Amino acid sequence: FRNGSHQVLLATDLAARGIDVPSLDYIIHYHLPLRPEEFVHRNGRTARMNASGTAYVLHWSGDRLPDFIRISTDRLVINQADLKESPTPQAAAWTTLYISGGRKDNISKGDIAGHIYKQGVLEKGQLGVIELKGDCAFVGVPRSDVKRLVTVLDNTRIKKRKVRIYEV
Repeated sequence: FRNGSHQVLLATDLAARGIDVPSLDYIIHYHLPLRPEEFVHRNGRTARMNASGTAYVLHWSGDRLPDFIRISTDRLVINQADLKESPTPQAAAWTTLYISGGRKDNISKGDIAGHIYKQGVLEKGQLGVIELKGDCAFVGVPRSDVKRLVTVLDNTRIKKRKVRIYEV
């Protein structure tokens, strides 16, 4: 989500509490939680750090909404609408590469960026977010370049460490 390579996240309540995404534009409740705290927490994924977002609830017209969804509150606006068909969104312009080396291998974000820019022959601005973990890294790259980058970069060395690189 950080680099725009994915547009949809389907999550359970457990995953909804553990995801670390700065902000989501909207949440769609296709199955309502049993407790009001879970409902509030799910919706909070859209409004982190002064961001705004919209929460949608899908339900059949004859179904009753739980008591914790109140229509007459200042902060909750409920609009009813019928679902309409719409075109499928285009694929994201970015995708994510997995790199099999990380901090434990003394690899830094700068090492990864330099390697991809130099060996992958990318222009400035063609590299997305780099997320460095202990034993691996993830980096956003343009979807149009991913096959070429994987072919050129897989089984190469970053700081004397041979790494595997593939699309996630």
